[in-house]
Amino acid sequence: MKFIVHGGTLSRSLNSILGLVSKNNTIPIVENFLFELNGKTLNITASDLETVANVSIELQDAEEIGVTRVCIPGKDLNTLVSQLTDSPLNIFVNEDYSVDIATNEGGKYNFKGLDAEDYPQMITIEDKNEFTIHSATFVNAINKTLFATSNDEFRPQMAGVLCEFSPKGLTFVGTDSHKLVRFRNTSYATDDEKAFILPKKTLNLMGKILSSINEDIEIKVENNVSNIAFYFNNYHFACRLIEGKYPQYEAAIPVNNPNKLLVAKNQLTDSVKRISIFTNQATNQIRFEVTGKEIIIQAEDIDAQNKAQERVACSYEGEDMVIGLNAKYLLEILNNIDTENVCFEMSKPERPCIVTPYDEENKEEQQTESLLMLVMPVILMN
Repeated sequence: MKFIVHGGTLSRSLNSILGLVSKNNTIPIVENFLFELNGKTLNITASDLETVANVSIELQDAEEIGVTRVCIPGKDLNTLVSQLTDSPLNIFVNEDYSVDIATNEGGKYNFKGLDAEDYPQMITIEDKNEFTIHSATFVNAINKTLFATSNDEFRPQMAGVLCEFSPKGLTFVGTDSHKLVRFRNTSYATDDEKAFILPKKTLNLMGKILSSINEDIEIKVENNVSNIAFYFNNYHFACRLIEGKYPQYEAAIPVNNPNKLLVAKNQLTDSVKRISIFTNQATNQIRFEVTGKEIIIQAEDIDAQNKAQERVACSYEGEDMVIGLNAKYLLEILNNIDTENVCFEMSKPERPCIVTPYDEENKEEQQTESLLMLVMPVILMN
């Protein structure tokens, strides 16, 4: 095959799916990008065996001669092309799968390519369900839940994001057992119920690509019990769903929470950041005492003989309470809330603490999206 492609266009396409290209001693061919020429459409594929991503580029000048499928070393190609973003690239694939790249400025480069016969095929979806979702909703759901997922390889279900469709709406859930996030959009309510667990890497890659698109587009989705595929613009993602049963997250959310606290998010965040400097680095424990109209936040590292205390004004309804929290988890939650104020709902010091955004101006309006976050308490050490 022979074609001309602008370096900037090729660089953006390669970089968008580069996250799937990594060293694999068992199946080294996935360390490559797969290039396929079909007429004047160049299809570029990357795979880590669990997820396959394809991006297509429409070319002005291309010829299907000789070899039309070739594997090219992924990271080396991406590094080279990222330095050639200002000029067209003339690319020719020889019969021995070697790849010649030339620029109009006289640059000449050659890669030893590979036969594409053994490259993983795109995952096919049989007996599929189909639905669509808007990218703005999808990106928001990813951004609000992905940070809460687990990195524990022995609990793969919690290393992904649960996606549910039900009469309540579309629900995304992420948890690592220390914190939990539930994002819901009621405009996607369905009569039937279905649920699947999406892998973190796929969501992370798609979230970055969709965030770079400056418009709300429609994503076509196909899924069955094992796999799922996404189609949008010139991208096609397909991956294996995470097997197993997701934890019963609703059971972890306390229902009766008579103690309600309203506080300015930025003020609380800044205070917790400063106090966290003085926590024990193994526990990140802070003492969260709510009395009257203020929160007293304390931390102490006995080993380092450091301690700190701050007071933050708040609005509070309920009994005075002292609860232990992990400063790191609390900051992660606060950093993923967009409103000026945040609401805490609590029942007892040993029970989970619910955190939700609070918008005074829109609190009476019917909201299609809702966000609930939960942080587990820690046992206070004297």
